[in-house]
Amino acid sequence: MIAIPRLGLGTFRLQGRQAIDSVGMGLELGYRHIDTAQIYGNEAEVGEALQASRVARGEVFVTTKIWTENLGADKLVASLKESLRKLRLEQLDLTLIHWPSPHDAVPVAESMQALLAAREQGLTGAIGVSNFTNALLAQAIDAVGAANIATNQVELHPFLQNRGVAAFAREHGIHVTAYMPLAYGKVLADPVIGAVAARLRATPAQVALAWSMAKGYAAIPSSTRRENLAANLGALDLRLSGDDIAAIDALERGERLVSPDFAPAWDQSLRRPAFPTPDNAGKSPPR
Repeated sequence: MIAIPRLGLGTFRLQGRQAIDSVGMGLELGYRHIDTAQIYGNEAEVGEALQASRVARGEVFVTTKIWTENLGADKLVASLKESLRKLRLEQLDLTLIHWPSPHDAVPVAESMQALLAAREQGLTGAIGVSNFTNALLAQAIDAVGAANIATNQVELHPFLQNRGVAAFAREHGIHVTAYMPLAYGKVLADPVIGAVAARLRATPAQVALAWSMAKGYAAIPSSTRRENLAANLGALDLRLSGDDIAAIDALERGERLVSPDFAPAWDQSLRRPAFPTPDNAGKSPPR
């Protein structure tokens, strides 16, 4: 199984020069995981930033995601080749199904088998899914085997901890990637997270990201500001105590921020204690 970098740089909502500058700054500062998607409309800009960077290709982990219109066996590989052209890459490190096919128009098995075929053709080093419920992930496992699914990328932050989804993935040896780990910035104003940050002389964002990583998740925050990009990297060195983690665990309130009208029927977010650790619903742009 591939090793997904613990902290990456998301590019959701970043367009044009903004996307180029954010990725360029991120690479310069030390980010080595860049996450994009076909529907974001910025693969070409991400590719431009990657090419302009002095960071060797082998040092950067690049993820893209296949949009719902391209999930059929007759479209998926061709769409991934187009993504590679835009990104100016010969191979992705990770390619995900972005959202399950609305109304099951394309069976999960068909998409997963096409994605596995793309990997076998050398177009991507690994494959996985995003926004999959446990039932859909079970279908994906039946189709290609859990060993062939690198991650389930889901909305996950202190206010929506997706414990059932995370536990199911862990049970099957599948990694979890947390998107929107700062809850559109809402964690920055939370008093519990603020108190932990003050005690550790850290930023609230660093605390929230450190919490995600302490849980074993990869986190992919985004920012267009150099100071925030730099500060977020500090989360890699921040160590939370068991009490800190428990306090943040208690913030779970099932607050889902991304749920477009084509989303699957979500698993309920469990409010019991988490397992031990070693934009407007329905109208948001797809995440």
